[in-house]
Amino acid sequence: MLAVASIIVSMALVAVGNGLLFAYIPVKLGMEGFAPTWAGSILTGLSAGGLLGCLLTGPLVRRVGHARSYLLFSGLIVLANALVAIEVDAPVWIFARALYGIAISGLFIVAQSWLNDAVANAIRGRVMAIFYVAYVVGLGTGAFLLGFADLATPDAPIFGIIFTALSILPVGLTNLAQPPAPQGASVAWRKAWRISPVGIAGMLAVGGLSMMIAGFAPIHATAKGYSQSQVATLMSAMPLGTLMFQFPLGWISDRTDRRYVLIAAALLVAVMGVVAIRFDGGALLTIIVIYVVWSGASDSIYSLSSAHGNDRAQKGDLVTLSSTMLFAWSVAGFIAPGLGTVLTALYGTQSFIYVAIAIAAAFAGFVFWRVLKVAPVPAEETGSFAPMTAQAPMPLIAAQEEK
Repeated sequence: MLAVASIIVSMALVAVGNGLLFAYIPVKLGMEGFAPTWAGSILTGLSAGGLLGCLLTGPLVRRVGHARSYLLFSGLIVLANALVAIEVDAPVWIFARALYGIAISGLFIVAQSWLNDAVANAIRGRVMAIFYVAYVVGLGTGAFLLGFADLATPDAPIFGIIFTALSILPVGLTNLAQPPAPQGASVAWRKAWRISPVGIAGMLAVGGLSMMIAGFAPIHATAKGYSQSQVATLMSAMPLGTLMFQFPLGWISDRTDRRYVLIAAALLVAVMGVVAIRFDGGALLTIIVIYVVWSGASDSIYSLSSAHGNDRAQKGDLVTLSSTMLFAWSVAGFIAPGLGTVLTALYGTQSFIYVAIAIAAAFAGFVFWRVLKVAPVPAEETGSFAPMTAQAPMPLIAAQEEK
């Protein structure tokens, strides 16, 4: 268990640096007079890197193993943060965050794969829940630290480097055995859609929602004139929504048709988007409450869609379904911030809220149509809900090894 804890602690430390840089970049760009579209372009670069990381991680792990892959990705994060620390150069930052996207995506997949192989079935659910909670808490902690950073200096990216360097130590000292090399996996849209249209649609929806809400929130808050400490407070509070909503919604979904819970979560996202427009630019406490609920409901769609897809899949289809759902999430996570950046240039930073409302409403309508058309999975054939975060890729390699 100490060896398993080393992986969890390592990723929590990585998350601290991630949360810090995620909040730092739009605030720093705003302070330097850059247009919000640059922050959106940097976010799009990160998403593109994340998509590439999802595709490259499997072949890399098969070639050099989990431990070396983990160290390689950690080194890339250090390099990416160092590029951000050197000077404020938006094009360079786009490249740096794309590099970071590759690394954090690969790092997360490798860590999940390692944990999945190391723990027994009886405790796997609890271990992975602790893993996700630790990661989410790390994100919030990192965003909170922005409030204490001197933006006139490269303190924030330097601290990101420090936390990444610290994260290498637990893994470097672990005696955890490396898992066997992962199998190959293919993306099969038609087959995955036949298995679970709601699961695939959910990943497409939440891939866009996560980047719209979590990605554009600091960009919009900075453009609206909120201070550095206020943006840091907002970004540190938003991960609380993930912890507040996933467990109760997951508990309910284990006891009823998950599609009803998905509809409720999607409608809540749409409603909170309308509320966000109504109170846009208001008191900080009001904005925090709105965004905590908004992001929590959005994040829940991720884990609920994954659970629903697994409910409808046969054992032999799980690898294909997992691969395709991962790819759907990654593609949407790349397209959405690109769209948001274009709309920001045309109509202002508030555009991301309208995009999020449209995505959530469309997904709720689609799931409602599926409820009317297709019977639910019998209760005795469903699995158990497992908490996940839309800020990180699905455990593709883990699914390949287990199944």
